[in-house]
Amino acid sequence: MISGKFAITIHILTLLHQFPEEYLSSEFLASSMNVHPVLVRKEIANLKKNNIVVSKEGKNGGSKLSVSAASLTLDTIFKMTFETVNLGYAKNTPNPKCPIGRKMNEKLTDLYDEINTKISSELSNITLEKFSNQF
Repeated sequence: MISGKFAITIHILTLLHQFPEEYLSSEFLASSMNVHPVLVRKEIANLKKNNIVVSKEGKNGGSKLSVSAASLTLDTIFKMTFETVNLGYAKNTPNPKCPIGRKMNEKLTDLYDEINTKISSELSNITLEKFSNQF
C-alpha cells in the first residue's frame, strides 16, 4: 500500500544534497517536513543500511550523503522504500464461481505489474541531483 515513506526519503535526500558539507540532524530534517524526528530516523536507518548516507552521533551529529547525487536515481530510492506499488486487493477472496470474481486478483496483479514497470522506467531517468536542482 502507498505511504509517505518515499516522500519523506526524497525530502531527506534533497536536504542532504543541498547541504553536502554538513551533518544534518533528524530534528532539522523533520522540521523541514513538519513530521516527528522518529519518522526521519526510521528512514535514515534504511538509507544507512543501503549505504546512501553516513551518520555521526553527538552534539554536532547528524547525517550526510555518502554517494553522488548524480548517480543516485529516484528508482533506486523508490526500491529502497518500497519493493513495488500495490494498490491492494479486496479483503475477502472473490467468488471463484463468478466470471469476474475468479479473475479479479489476477487482473489486478497484471495491472500492478504494468504500473511498476512504468514507474521504474520513469524514475530511472531522474537522478537525485536533477530532482534537487529544482529547488
